[in-house]
Amino acid sequence: MSSTVTRTRLAVAAATAGIVVLAGCSSSDSSGSSDKASGASCAPAKGKVTLQYWNTVPGMDKVVALWNKQHPDVQVETKNISNDQYGTLGNALKAGKAPDLAQVGYDELPNLRTQSAFVDASACKAATAAKSKFVPWTWSQTSFGDTGVFAIPQDTGPMALYVRSDLFKKYNVAIPTTWAEYQAAAEKLHKADSNLSMTFFDPNNAEWFNGLLWQNSAKMYGYSGDKWQVTVDSAQSRQVADYWQKLISEKVVRTDLAHGSTQMYAAYQKDQIATYVGAAWGYSMFRDNLPKQAGKWTIVPMPTWGANGTSGDWGGSTVAFMKGSQHLYESVEFNTWLNTDPDALALENKLGGLYPAATAGLDLPALKQGVPYYGNQKIFDVFADSSKKIDTSFAWGPTQKTVNLALQDALAKAAAGNGTLSDAIAAAQASALKSMKDQAIPATAGK
Repeated sequence: MSSTVTRTRLAVAAATAGIVVLAGCSSSDSSGSSDKASGASCAPAKGKVTLQYWNTVPGMDKVVALWNKQHPDVQVETKNISNDQYGTLGNALKAGKAPDLAQVGYDELPNLRTQSAFVDASACKAATAAKSKFVPWTWSQTSFGDTGVFAIPQDTGPMALYVRSDLFKKYNVAIPTTWAEYQAAAEKLHKADSNLSMTFFDPNNAEWFNGLLWQNSAKMYGYSGDKWQVTVDSAQSRQVADYWQKLISEKVVRTDLAHGSTQMYAAYQKDQIATYVGAAWGYSMFRDNLPKQAGKWTIVPMPTWGANGTSGDWGGSTVAFMKGSQHLYESVEFNTWLNTDPDALALENKLGGLYPAATAGLDLPALKQGVPYYGNQKIFDVFADSSKKIDTSFAWGPTQKTVNLALQDALAKAAAGNGTLSDAIAAAQASALKSMKDQAIPATAGK
């Protein structure tokens, strides 16, 4: 699924507009020699080392156990922070007790970088050498335009459509290939069974909604003339918002469910929802929580807006080098193994549902075989094709977390009947401009 176009990373330019440029470290080859590029040591530690690695991935403790068994002198302690990922990291950074490594989503990297949360590992030769092992657009996310290496890509979230094919067959409705067909199918299914909705719209999940915008080439940010160009409120964004507003108004999608909630699974279990617009990592979510629906699900390409057939990405994470680590050499060693070693990648996919960012990960046997839960369909072929169709020029802004919170608040109001989803787009645009101004980051409304 490797892309030939490297995603434009604009944070490098933003560094001159108020973003803190982080100090680097000196590099080291396998013998531990240092080139003194930035004054910090990247040489191997003398004696045994213990690293702290915080993440949110189910089963990651078993992956770490495999490393620990193979590397007795570099032991890793893992902590699951899924209950409050960024709150936990933020508190640790303030207290000066951040772990050596932490899982950070692509969209959070620019925001945390403005807080000097990372250490640059680019002078460590093993870190820069890892670049060729990853899908190009994922590496450009972690390097901020080749200015450093602040994280190693872990997984991606190419999107597709999960379909209860038995329900479509029952009501003689064709599986949609375009968003226009998706709307028509939603109306037919709901007419056939008033308790059946096409899907659900979670107003409290900005990341999911951003994936929908991404698919429609709704570029949210650009950079030119020493300023950020904020284009969150664009014609493409409003097209997506107006589309889902109509589905909500027609009551063919629900707005009372949250992704991954008990209520969501209950609705699917009761055959009340026919599809799920999700990412590659979601395949294990249904498998593990709805075992009685094995064989009833099919995964097909995401409905498209037109002939270009583009796709979107929802989620995916990196493993970042956190500020304050005393063992950068060992952190690079473990981080590279974690995200490129075939045995590690296989476990991460099996236990945590991760879709690897490493190019070698796409050749894992598990990703070439049919998945029993999905009727032995080779579902990862669908996600691999989706990944090839993602707009690689899409970029995140330096205050994305604040913008996402504003977007969610406005989406929730719209879902409750107070305003529209297009109003939420406008609110997110205003939040982006204000948050950048508050941090002295030059920005203007783009065209």
